[in-house]
Amino acid sequence: MIDRLLPILHTLKHYSRAQLKGDVMAGMTVGVMIVPQGMAYAMIAGLPPVYGLYASIFPPLIYALFGSSRQLSIGPVAMDSLLIATGVSSMAVVGSGEYIALVILLAFMIGVMQLMMGVFRLGFLTNFLSRPVIMGFTHAAVLIITVSHLSYFTGVQLSTHAHLHGTLIEWVTRWDEVDVWTLLLGLGSFIVIFAFKKWSPRVPSGLVVLVGGATLVYLLGLDQVGVETVGTVPAGLPDIAMPSWTINEIRSLLPIAFSLALIGFIEAYSIGKTLQFKHNNSYEVKANKELVALGLGNVVGSFFSSFSTSGSFSRSAVNDKAGAQTTLALVYSAVIVVVVLLFLTPLFYFLPKVVLAAIIVVGVLALIDIPSIVRLYRTDSYDFILLMVAFVGTIVLGIVWGVMLGVVLSLMVLVYKTNNPHIAELGQIGETTFFRNLSRFANAINRPEIGIVRFDAILYFANVAALKEKVAAIVAEKPEMKTFVLDAQSISDIDSTGLDTLREIFVDLKGRGIVFKVTSVIGPVRDKLHGAGLVEQIGVQHFHDSIGAALGVLDVEDIPFQTNR
Repeated sequence: MIDRLLPILHTLKHYSRAQLKGDVMAGMTVGVMIVPQGMAYAMIAGLPPVYGLYASIFPPLIYALFGSSRQLSIGPVAMDSLLIATGVSSMAVVGSGEYIALVILLAFMIGVMQLMMGVFRLGFLTNFLSRPVIMGFTHAAVLIITVSHLSYFTGVQLSTHAHLHGTLIEWVTRWDEVDVWTLLLGLGSFIVIFAFKKWSPRVPSGLVVLVGGATLVYLLGLDQVGVETVGTVPAGLPDIAMPSWTINEIRSLLPIAFSLALIGFIEAYSIGKTLQFKHNNSYEVKANKELVALGLGNVVGSFFSSFSTSGSFSRSAVNDKAGAQTTLALVYSAVIVVVVLLFLTPLFYFLPKVVLAAIIVVGVLALIDIPSIVRLYRTDSYDFILLMVAFVGTIVLGIVWGVMLGVVLSLMVLVYKTNNPHIAELGQIGETTFFRNLSRFANAINRPEIGIVRFDAILYFANVAALKEKVAAIVAEKPEMKTFVLDAQSISDIDSTGLDTLREIFVDLKGRGIVFKVTSVIGPVRDKLHGAGLVEQIGVQHFHDSIGAALGVLDVEDIPFQTNR
């Protein structure tokens, strides 16, 4: 029982030297990577860079105790950082003490929500945030992040704008104020990062540009000629303190907190599942356990000045490739961050912010997935529209409302699709036992004395009219009809309205002298048909295992209709 609550106990009982070696190597690699990333993502969130290091200690440590993914890397991530900035910037001046307090309170609220969702097993709620919606706001976020960092690349302090185009217009009109040294450092950082990614992907390119940028600033005195640096970074670990709050602050933060609780979980869970599949399902990532682990990490982290965290795509990939075997790799990466905070913070004084901005932009550009967008455009128009609505909505209305708009539209599409189910009229393929869609198979025979329909959806109150209309249309087209068959193999569920509709269809067909038959009913639906008395009313002899058996085609063997699943 305790092992299930604390998976780390099971890990420690069976920990081997080989696992230790892999975890230490992965932990050190990710630790070196998370220092520049964490500082950069803190800047995205509108926080001093050191808060990115705070967020890289306790949330990973807590996840190591309770998490179920062995290779997932927990800490600051670009998407969540952007959501924080867009959600909180309207409530306080970015970077101020009030702003920092609100961001930490937000982390606490997110953690509580995730923890409660896990305890009450509500992981299924994330199903309402569809992949096209996530893709839409992700690509919008990439654009917003990139534009929001133009000031770091140019050295021009841009005003805060409610909309993206405002920032772009101001940037263009003030192009003559660009600081050349800042621009050159930014471009140089881009070139170095991309070069290492292409020719030496194992080398931590972020660390290389950090060291190189800080060295150049120190040697050339660039901080004296307009290049903005991180400056003094407080040494030591953060003090423990409960997040301050008021009712009004909590009320104002609720929408962004709920959005981040869902999005943060989806990020971590999807990465964890991907890694599980990559390792041939040698372990299982469980949704509700992940919610508890993430929630506790955010709650505990908020007491140590951490902003909200989730699973990182890039660091998880590095963690896995570097040989991580268990969640203890997170412990070793946290140790690296602690060492940095205790002994190495003076080295960050000359670190140029433009280098951190370059790391940020390169990181978020990796989130762009053009092939998936093209595939959606070609294969599913509804999903492509959802993606575009989420994309445009996020840019125009902001991330929170853009996501909400996407979710609402997703639900509307779901209702529309179930309200307009696919219903196929079938015909026999020659003298075989195969029956196929008449509109798709030219060689399917449409017999005037037989009507066959396959209903491809759950049968419930919102779509029963579609079935009744289809049956009525086929009956009207075939005045010689003697038998009507409903192929129910694709009906996964049925409600009371659906049961009443089948009864009405049976009564109507019987009055016309047409025999009503039902085939391929799955167990749960079969049980409801029995419970409603429909089997007895229609006649058990009219329920069959296949269309061929119902029509007596060739020598098809029928299976007696039963209540077992």
